[in-house]
Amino acid sequence: MKLPIIKYRAIWYVISAVTVGISIAFFSMWGLKQGIEFTGGSLMAVRFEGTRPSAADVQSAIDSAGVDVGTLVLQPVGETDMQVRLKALDEEQHGKVFGAIRQKFSGATELRFDSIGPVIGEELRDKSIKGLALSLGLILVYVAYVFRKVSVPVQSWKYGIVTIVTAFHDVIVPIGVFSYLGHYHNVEIGTPFIAAILTILGYSITDTIVVMDRIRENLQKMSGTFEQIVEASVQQTMLRSLFTSLTTLLTLVAIFLYGGRSLHDFTLALIIGIATGTYSSIFVASPLLVTWQKFAKQR
Repeated sequence: MKLPIIKYRAIWYVISAVTVGISIAFFSMWGLKQGIEFTGGSLMAVRFEGTRPSAADVQSAIDSAGVDVGTLVLQPVGETDMQVRLKALDEEQHGKVFGAIRQKFSGATELRFDSIGPVIGEELRDKSIKGLALSLGLILVYVAYVFRKVSVPVQSWKYGIVTIVTAFHDVIVPIGVFSYLGHYHNVEIGTPFIAAILTILGYSITDTIVVMDRIRENLQKMSGTFEQIVEASVQQTMLRSLFTSLTTLLTLVAIFLYGGRSLHDFTLALIIGIATGTYSSIFVASPLLVTWQKFAKQR
């Protein structure tokens, strides 16, 4: 027995509204905890031999280096590692700081050191925002062009608007999750997160366009009301969308579990975004078209 998607669209709208509402609330309250790629500064990852010292002991060692490190943030990672976040350092200052740590804690090794100036961080942030906005704009133009020959009973540009709305739906949910993780677990976002968001946009829009394209084809060869044709189109593409997403998610979960810390946050964003995108392409995009068409007809 098939689940009627369009008939129960009010339920899907409520689920999406609650999810998006919570995500927007998290983002409004806490924002995103930005990494040094966007804020500027230095990030040092240190592994200690044996028992990891306390944050107070590490701070004392760094203070003994006699270097102005600005606001110091120390974050334990795992059993033996610690991330040290401070202001942007040059190589000489970096050498003094790590030398002081190694002098006090023999066997300490540096796993990573990145330093980015505030000007470069601001430029990266601005370019990321512009890139997202440009992507959404081009997508709207592309969808409106592809569906230009389908204007009855829904104008072609409305397909583009619905695609953008569902794309926003799919992006805001992982943003909300990372706002929560940043506030309570100090998870920072950087350029890998932006790459994940762009990937989610591409995946989500491709999935949505597959359904929209089937609607376009069926409008030309099927009879019935617009709602019936949309329902048939969703049913015809649902299994394809679910199986494609499932295989992708299984791979991402494996990478998340075994791919190492450096891929952890990037993969998590993809898992959330692709799962949300699969839901929206089936349960949100097509029902929105029907709702819009009914509203326009009543007017």
